[in-house]
Amino acid sequence: MKILVRQNYLDKIEKHLGKDTIIVLTGQRRVGKSYMLRMIRDTKAKDANNNIIYIDKEKKAFDHIKTYQDLNAYIDAHYQTGKMNYILVDEIQEIEEFERTVRSYITEPDTEVIVTGSNAKMLSKELSTIIGGRYKEIYVQSLSYKEFLQFHNLQDSDDALAKYIQFGGLPGLVKIGLDEDDALEYQKDVLNTVLLKDVISRNNIRNVPFLEKLTNFIADNIGKLISASSISKFMKSQGTNVSADTIIDYTQYLEDAYIIHKVNRYDIHGKRLFESNDKFYFEDNGLRNAQAEGTREGDIEKVIENIIYQHLIGLGYKVNVGQLQAGEIDFVCTKKAGAQRIYIQASYIIADDATREREFGNLHNIKDNYPKYVVSMTPLVTRNDDNGIIHMHLRNFLMLENLE
Repeated sequence: MKILVRQNYLDKIEKHLGKDTIIVLTGQRRVGKSYMLRMIRDTKAKDANNNIIYIDKEKKAFDHIKTYQDLNAYIDAHYQTGKMNYILVDEIQEIEEFERTVRSYITEPDTEVIVTGSNAKMLSKELSTIIGGRYKEIYVQSLSYKEFLQFHNLQDSDDALAKYIQFGGLPGLVKIGLDEDDALEYQKDVLNTVLLKDVISRNNIRNVPFLEKLTNFIADNIGKLISASSISKFMKSQGTNVSADTIIDYTQYLEDAYIIHKVNRYDIHGKRLFESNDKFYFEDNGLRNAQAEGTREGDIEKVIENIIYQHLIGLGYKVNVGQLQAGEIDFVCTKKAGAQRIYIQASYIIADDATREREFGNLHNIKDNYPKYVVSMTPLVTRNDDNGIIHMHLRNFLMLENLE
């Protein structure tokens, strides 16, 4: 099989080597973190001056490494003075108090530490508290549309975009193929694994049936403003009585496992964040479709929003939902502490004046000079300018690497 390289991530890793910094690859399981770590291992092993210490906590060969003492002992047994030692640990959150080990070895000369993790709490709690600013997080996403084309050897076309909308960007689908039944079985296996290992087991969840209902509810309602209290009321109407506090906890667990992303509302004119009613998007639209049991016709606009959101994150933007007095802007995207900003409305088909007024009108109500986009799947649209608002087809938008 052809080796497929996600060079942008490898370049980010190389950029931070040699800076006495722990490099942490984060993201949902099965998005390709382990593969990148193996590529680093194989590349560095070609130099006889390097010594590779590689630990994969998903392999039974490393089951005996359960605590930081076990990790210390394994590294000490394989460490070679006089060589550049690369300590590579996959799914390091499976090792108790791992932060003690990485803090110790990053201070050693001729030592680089690169680890992967599938839980955001690992960073906010263990690494941030113990190590402070001496680590660099590199967030790894599922495949972008351009990477999807490369991985599946497809040309950019409406048919290729339809496949991306349906199947999403899990790299493992390269081996499985894009047969609908096989892909769905693989996606459900991935989602069940993430839920079991990174949500249920890690957080000692007892009410597993409710977790499954909550995950399905969010999949059905991506791109909608929802709150813990509104979810609680809906669940109660369905015969499930769960408090808003429990819902807040469970959604946080799903966020920590990178299954979903919460997007806050932002008052465009008042320049402040609201404290309730957020939107949620899935890390991978294919997993969302698997959880929601298909790409129903009525879901297409939700999925388009999900795909646009992930593309914006991949371009390095911080994303909020924009709130105006007279309406909503789907995405307010900023970089460099707000010095760079763009506004984006997502739509399926702009087929009549009412839809055009809804999508373009809210953007016209923003009185600044930052770039403004409407992204849709309207046929024949490539890139049109409507009084300063750029209307682009989703395919063309997903091929962009810079929006300023």
